[in-house]
Amino acid sequence: MSQSQCTLSVVVAAFNEEENIPLLYKLVTAVDWVSLGLNVEIVFVDDHSSDGTPKVLAGLAAADPRVKVLRFSKNFGSHKAFTAGLEHCSGDAAVILAADLQDPPETIPLLVEKWRGGAAIVWAVREKREGESFVTKLLSRIYYELMCRFAEVQPPKKGADFLLLDKKVIDQLRNAPEKHTSVLSLIQWMGFDQAYVTYTKAARHSGKSNWTMTKKFKLAVDSFVSFSYAPVRLASTCGLFFAFSGFLYAGFIAVRAIKYGNPIQGWSSLMCVLLIVSGVQLVMLGILGEYLWRAFDETRGRPRYIIEKRINF
Repeated sequence: MSQSQCTLSVVVAAFNEEENIPLLYKLVTAVDWVSLGLNVEIVFVDDHSSDGTPKVLAGLAAADPRVKVLRFSKNFGSHKAFTAGLEHCSGDAAVILAADLQDPPETIPLLVEKWRGGAAIVWAVREKREGESFVTKLLSRIYYELMCRFAEVQPPKKGADFLLLDKKVIDQLRNAPEKHTSVLSLIQWMGFDQAYVTYTKAARHSGKSNWTMTKKFKLAVDSFVSFSYAPVRLASTCGLFFAFSGFLYAGFIAVRAIKYGNPIQGWSSLMCVLLIVSGVQLVMLGILGEYLWRAFDETRGRPRYIIEKRINF
């Protein structure tokens, strides 16, 4: 098939974004798709919004058949929303972006250009981030540094969650039914020819972000458990260190008792050692528990998400 006849799917994850969606739709449809030689479909995935988002999306879908809508039966999270959109889109390539207007649709032609140059995955890498606090930027930088150093993937150090995927990558995602994972890390892990463009991530247009610190922490844990054995290796290393230290200390006490005839006294020091070692053991058990829980949850075979409504599919 000639790429001039291709369809590009724009997959948008939305949760309580009634104020941003109309402008986002306007910006996406304002892209000169004719000059790009592309047809476009816009797949909105409503992550069970509780505001007027469903009504806004229904109105857009009624007015424009290119707009397709999936609504989850409950809030499953943005990564599940992106996964659902990619699994239901029909394009020869797909762009994924959030509905908060931080990722500008005007960047899509640059992604398409790299895709037509042969890249199967094109990342829009954040060169700058507007409207974010210092703490948010710092934690993001630490997360990506740790992923680059200890995980099986190599994400851009400044972060990227706005990208274009070729259909062959989308097909592979459909064959990877993992539930507790980062879809972005999974895409990086798959390989393929990848390219990059840079852009400035804008401040949120309106409304309050639902991407809470708790959700960010869960994503970080999911990423490490799915793509790194470093936490388990760290637990093993700590166990060896404390065991070796214990043997050394026991030998020291024995030598002192034999040589000087009296053991070391110190109830307080003993309790400190006991509490420290017990705490480390509990942390190690917690790390193993994270791996075991995810393995157990995968074996139950529950769906990653449930769709309660489809429009224009």
